Amino acid sequence: MAASKVVIVRGKGVLPRKGDVDPKILSRIYDLGLRLLTGQNDAAAGLRSIFFPYDRVGIKVNAIAAPDLATPPEVSLPFARLLSEIGIRDKNIMIWDRTNRELKEAKYRLNSDGDGFKIFGTDTAGVGYSGEPLIHLNIGSLFSAIQSNLITASVSLAILKDHGLAGITAGLKNYFGAIHNPNKYHDDNCNPFVAELFDSPPIKTKHRLTILDALVVQYHRGPSYHARWAETYEALIFSTDPVAADFIGWQVVDKLRQTKGLPSLEEDKRLPLYIQTAERMGLGRAKPADIQVIEEAV
Repeated sequence: MAASKVVIVRGKGVLPRKGDVDPKILSRIYDLGLRLLTGQNDAAAGLRSIFFPYDRVGIKVNAIAAPDLATPPEVSLPFARLLSEIGIRDKNIMIWDRTNRELKEAKYRLNSDGDGFKIFGTDTAGVGYSGEPLIHLNIGSLFSAIQSNLITASVSLAILKDHGLAGITAGLKNYFGAIHNPNKYHDDNCNPFVAELFDSPPIKTKHRLTILDALVVQYHRGPSYHARWAETYEALIFSTDPVAADFIGWQVVDKLRQTKGLPSLEEDKRLPLYIQTAERMGLGRAKPADIQVIEEAV
């Protein structure tokens, strides 16, 4: 079986100033990342190998630590435009998270019923959560109707950061924002809950792509923003293997911790065990020998 591919593309100068993203450099990051990930000649062909024109695509962002440590519109909207360019209708591209308040704090302009891309939270009137809890292994939750009903394909466009309980939060744990009761699932370093939630049908059957926003990495004292422990890393990480993406994200966080003289997550008793659990459940790869890492710069 071929190794899972994880692509890290770094763009020097992509963050010229705090809160700003250089669109030209970001565009080159997306283009190179999607080409290397899919083996296609351009980003459009790469996306066509993952999505279909008739898909309704949910781009699950993470705005919980807005405005300083959230997936910004300057990162998610260019990706949405790439999806539009391969024939997916704008109204079928949904950038979303838990609440409208968090999205607005992350500088999004909400749009739940107008023309163009949909940008809205689960708490939007008429959206909400499923009426009955879905029971799956140790998970018993109401799912956002966006994830369960409105989309056919899902992208986890997540912030890569340290997490005081889980070790890291990245693409897999981003889906905690798709349920009504994530507070229930933080015991034992969030293990096995992160893996079991991802394994639930509304997520597992729809997830197509993980993109980790590592433009700024919170390598300590996450998931909240602390400038002292936030490193400008200037990268996006791409993979169609959600477990491999998070495994490599974990290595990035641990390497940053090492360079800053901090103990590893294992030494800090915050090993992200849910990543190995996810591998055992067959959700992806979490061994270095099984992962092909391609690292490039634009």
